[in-house]
Amino acid sequence: MSLSSTLDRLHAQARQNRWLRYFAVFNRLALAAGFIPTGFVKIMGERFTSLSNNHPMGHYLEALHHTGYYYPFIGVLQMTAALLLLLPGTAALGAVLYFPIILNICILSLAVRFDGSLLTSPLMVLANLYLLCWYYDRLKFLLPFNQPPVPALPAPQASNKFPAGFFAGVVAAIALVVVGITSFDVKPYNTLADCRTQFDGSHRTRAGYHFCECIHNQGLPLDQSLAEYQQAPDDPASTP
Repeated sequence: MSLSSTLDRLHAQARQNRWLRYFAVFNRLALAAGFIPTGFVKIMGERFTSLSNNHPMGHYLEALHHTGYYYPFIGVLQMTAALLLLLPGTAALGAVLYFPIILNICILSLAVRFDGSLLTSPLMVLANLYLLCWYYDRLKFLLPFNQPPVPALPAPQASNKFPAGFFAGVVAAIALVVVGITSFDVKPYNTLADCRTQFDGSHRTRAGYHFCECIHNQGLPLDQSLAEYQQAPDDPASTP
């Protein structure tokens, strides 16, 4: 059996499972809820965070805020993708439009270790990928499968069986994201006070506080601040 036929069969079976259908609806609503408020703020021309300009993400957002009509244009795209996801007839188009936007946000959040979307953006990427797979029958013609037409497959029977294996995979994917996020030993956080808190009680308090000063007060790049932190010595041992 060809790859396209195998994917068609697996997709047809998945579409008949009501639990997977409910999960698709949940992802559509959750992703739309994630873009509507942030898109609206951009359309109104307002900044949607109170981050200091010295913060790595603050640098980016401040520059983005001053890009003229490009800033509300992003908001229009976010709102459009969200509204398309809310309508069943246009949800596939919404998932396609949504994906490059959220992927960019995810990579940006990981690059600057932005605490505000460090966890949510990777999960939103996974939710978006699920929807792209859910609408495979509408999107498969974009894939480089050069296969001759095949006879239509018989429609599988509807299933009410709970796909325990699939949702176990969902839980495992979320767990991997959480573990990956917590692997960052140092983060700038959103405020100077929160940044300093992560070093309290450690043997790297002095180096950590200097890292936070570099980020929030001096406005140094994240890579440079991390390099200085890693090269700094541990706190001197206290004498009794």
